Amino acid sequence: MIVAEKKVATAISPSVSDYWQLLKPRVMSLVIFTGFCGLWMAPGHTHPLLEFTAILCIALGAGAAGCLNMWYERDLDKQMLRTMNRPTASGLIHPDSALAFGVILSILSITLMQVAVNSISALLLALTIIFYIGIYTILLKPNTPQNIVIGGVAGALPPVIGWSAVAPLDWQPWSLFLIILFWTPAHFWALALNHTDEYEKAGLPMMPNIAGIKKTKKLIILYAILTVISTIIPYALSMVGLLYLFSAVAFGVGFIYLTIQLYKSNDSKEGLRVFAYSILYLFILFASLIGDKKEIYG
Repeated sequence: MIVAEKKVATAISPSVSDYWQLLKPRVMSLVIFTGFCGLWMAPGHTHPLLEFTAILCIALGAGAAGCLNMWYERDLDKQMLRTMNRPTASGLIHPDSALAFGVILSILSITLMQVAVNSISALLLALTIIFYIGIYTILLKPNTPQNIVIGGVAGALPPVIGWSAVAPLDWQPWSLFLIILFWTPAHFWALALNHTDEYEKAGLPMMPNIAGIKKTKKLIILYAILTVISTIIPYALSMVGLLYLFSAVAFGVGFIYLTIQLYKSNDSKEGLRVFAYSILYLFILFASLIGDKKEIYG
């Protein structure tokens, strides 16, 4: 009997992989990439070790925000098929352990950014974490279908943080912020279209549940158009050259086209198609920024 109990305890003990999943690694990888892009695009350079430290702090901060989000939403996550297997929702990691892990990572990331990089970067990182947990997760998400529109501020700040790590803040990095801010609703709502029943069950006022499928699809087109328009700004500011502009326009047109097809279609898989393309689109967009930066910015 004692042996059996030991085996059960071992089976449900959290692993390193479980704690890794608490950090939302897929989201974190996108944050790291856009943060690096901001750092790369900024004029001037600092020591490579400090640049690495800045990106590490952004990664830890993003992971901390994801961890605290899972801690707070563990009961909601249990009600949704998409999230029910998260470590906190499934019970693999105790809520207190998740909370402690998230708080420690938050303090570590902000403190390290302050000590090794600069105060502005540390302040922006702290603002990002607080905004994601306090404003988006706790205040906006349960109360308004505009949650992802306003909450997108947190996901749009990493390139600004990266920029501030090596250069004084100007209005150029905010053009990168604007791209992600407009991109986020179109990206997220395309996925949300496939989970309307789950959000309804969980009592979350997501746009498809409140405004309806058709209006949400119209809004996806609108934000896709706004995203594409905003991608022209870095070229207008002479931050990049024609290679970037060509990529932005070509893949942007593809993005808008897919959102229009989504509006016309009754196939639920079209939403997933737009969702997947939006990730590829943002990656290509920021990779083009990195590859076509003008010398004046580096």
